[in-house]
Amino acid sequence: MTVAAQMLDTYPKDLGRVDKDKLRECVEACVECAQACTACADACLSEDTVAELTKCIRTNLDCADVCDSTGRVLSRHTGYDANLTRAVLEACAAACKACGDECAEHAEMQEHCRICAEACRRCEQACRDLISSLG
Repeated sequence: MTVAAQMLDTYPKDLGRVDKDKLRECVEACVECAQACTACADACLSEDTVAELTKCIRTNLDCADVCDSTGRVLSRHTGYDANLTRAVLEACAAACKACGDECAEHAEMQEHCRICAEACRRCEQACRDLISSLG
């Protein structure tokens, strides 16, 4: 059982109509994507073609920050605000789409970009799945 699952299971109040599985999946995807994007940006900085990867690095760093913030927002349940949560999830899905698209352009030359693009796609989907479950 993951830490995110354990924390959700031990939350002392009712989460209402929030789908705990989708919430857990999204928190985990956000944390994983933030790590992948941070590592990908760092790997891009080590590439001989770093000048050609400027946009990728910037998109990675933006996505990492948005995913990190989203994971933290989703980990707080007291005083839950569905409108704020939905807006954060939309922003995260957009950041993941942009980063996934950018990394995919470099995936044939840089394996770290392929891995990052896949993490971005998973996170984008997890955000959209959670949005859909919010009603």
